[in-house]
Amino acid sequence: MSASEENTTIYTTDTPDVVKTKINKYAFSGGQPDVDQHRKLGGNPDIDVSYQYLRIFFEPDDNALKKIYDEYKSGKLLTGELKAILIEKINGFLKVHQEKREKARDQLDKFLFENK
Repeated sequence: MSASEENTTIYTTDTPDVVKTKINKYAFSGGQPDVDQHRKLGGNPDIDVSYQYLRIFFEPDDNALKKIYDEYKSGKLLTGELKAILIEKINGFLKVHQEKREKARDQLDKFLFENK
């Protein structure tokens, strides 16, 4: 996922379905090649993009983050499940942002042109 690649970048105007597609298709995984191996060997959250996004941007609860880390590393949590957690967090954030943006749009003309 790179800001220089339009198809992989998550924009603040993206729909929930677009976010889901981008995360599922482009977010590098620290998981194993198949479910059986992942359950047996576990994943590597230290290189997993979804986990890193949660750690840096979207999961403020350290206990929840540790649980995700431990479950992913042990193989209890699958890559698709980890991505689903991230997708839910991003879409929740974007929903609030998009609602606020729409409210601000109504006030933009007033702000820009009232004192001119």
